[in-house]
Amino acid sequence: MPIRVLIVDDHPVVRGGLRALLAEADGFEPAGEAEDGIAALAAIREAQPDVVLMDLAMPKLSGVEAIRRVMAWPQTAGVAILVLTMSDDDASLDAALRAGARGYLLKDAGAEEVLAAVRAVARGEVVFGRGVASAVLDLLQARRHTPALVLPELTDREREILGLVGAGLGNQMIATRLQISAKTVANTVSAILVKLGVADRAAAVVVARQHDLDS
Repeated sequence: MPIRVLIVDDHPVVRGGLRALLAEADGFEPAGEAEDGIAALAAIREAQPDVVLMDLAMPKLSGVEAIRRVMAWPQTAGVAILVLTMSDDDASLDAALRAGARGYLLKDAGAEEVLAAVRAVARGEVVFGRGVASAVLDLLQARRHTPALVLPELTDREREILGLVGAGLGNQMIATRLQISAKTVANTVSAILVKLGVADRAAAVVVARQHDLDS
């Protein structure tokens, strides 16, 4: 069976080049394209590809946030996301890996490197391009000496607010305690629900209590 690959990139020329590469290589089948993060979510739901080639810098929704959302869907548990981006900074790399990407390549990677990486992540392997391999090792070493964060996908403020939600406080009470607006609290709670992949506030309370954030 060919590996079905969906391409997500906001540049038509990049999408066209990748489409041609996949179409000409043996063992691959283009499974669709998307030009922004929101369109990517819809395309992935519909096509159910084996691998998604995902850029990070995109309009409407970043690649990192798109990865987080896809990884939270039970129906896409078998989808492997391979980042293909110009971003070679440690923050982008770390965020993509924490979100659930199974591989990370830079856009200067050659055609054979891209195809080999797609094959690898489709087999369940983790792949890093030559341009970021040493940075990955540095990140892993840094994590060994840093206490693990609870729910690392959340910011410090989001973890703080989630803890107060878990303790049973409403938005206005949280706003008063933190000296911020109730609207800011509501927006933050909405962002927390998205990042945790939960449907409502009650589910967020459960998560907060499971991780002892409500104490």
